[in-house]
Amino acid sequence: MSLLVTGSIGIDTVETPTGRVDDVLGGSSIYFACAAGFFCPVRLVGVVGEDCPRDFLKPLKGRQNIDLAGLEVRKGSRTFRWHGRYHADDINERDTVKVDLNVLAERGPTIPEKFHDSKYVFLANTHPALQMELLGQLKSPKLVVADTMNLWIEHEKKALLALLGRLDGLVMNDSEAKMLTGQSNVVSAGMEILKMLRKFVVVKKGEHGSLLFQRGKVCAMPSYPAVKVVDPTGAGDSFAGAMMGHLAAVDKAGIADLRKAIAYGTVVASLELEDFSLKKLLAISRDDIDARLAEFRDITAF
Repeated sequence: MSLLVTGSIGIDTVETPTGRVDDVLGGSSIYFACAAGFFCPVRLVGVVGEDCPRDFLKPLKGRQNIDLAGLEVRKGSRTFRWHGRYHADDINERDTVKVDLNVLAERGPTIPEKFHDSKYVFLANTHPALQMELLGQLKSPKLVVADTMNLWIEHEKKALLALLGRLDGLVMNDSEAKMLTGQSNVVSAGMEILKMLRKFVVVKKGEHGSLLFQRGKVCAMPSYPAVKVVDPTGAGDSFAGAMMGHLAAVDKAGIADLRKAIAYGTVVASLELEDFSLKKLLAISRDDIDARLAEFRDITAF
């Protein structure tokens, strides 16, 4: 079952305690697509400016499972750029040195007609009104999940709440869940957000794992005990990509399917952060993912 993702495509500059890379491929939809492609065919919808280097997206074009028919190169526009710096004393914390929204501040991309029948859909982080607009272009999706961020919670809450009522699932981090609900307890926050959705919410807690909330169920998933952390950029998007990729592959979203999907998300994210940009995701195979999943299963058994 194919999976559609729409979100940002960017040119990133990243500084971490282990080094720095300039002008590398990034963006929420890029990390998501690379991770999801290990599990199922992926339809990517996004937009870049005409300044985007010709071979910039070559890593994606070489992957058979990623369909780039929804990629728009917009004349007269410039590509989204982001420069982030991670803290030396806590790599979970980062500062945005500079951000140029460029094409992301314009109208959204158009979903190709041949993608309109997509059954599994992930609306990666962008303005909730744009996410709603993109959702409206699809015929009858089976499972729609989205990501969001504190900027929209703080400044576009009305639009975000309108979107939530159209979603089956939501992925967000613990601080965002608390901000959205005003709750200081992450479990209480997750339960309250669940009431706004059709099926489930996943609350990520970084190095402390994640929580899955479904009707009458709460599942706690630990993180993989990562030793080598080079660049956390894209780890959350990789988590979501592997999670949604597994759900689309099995064509189910019951509690057991969601738990395994989140386990896959956890291990793929743990692999992704071992190198800068997409280097690790482009170097590993599905066998590497399954081997780490087996290790993760052994670690969490009792």
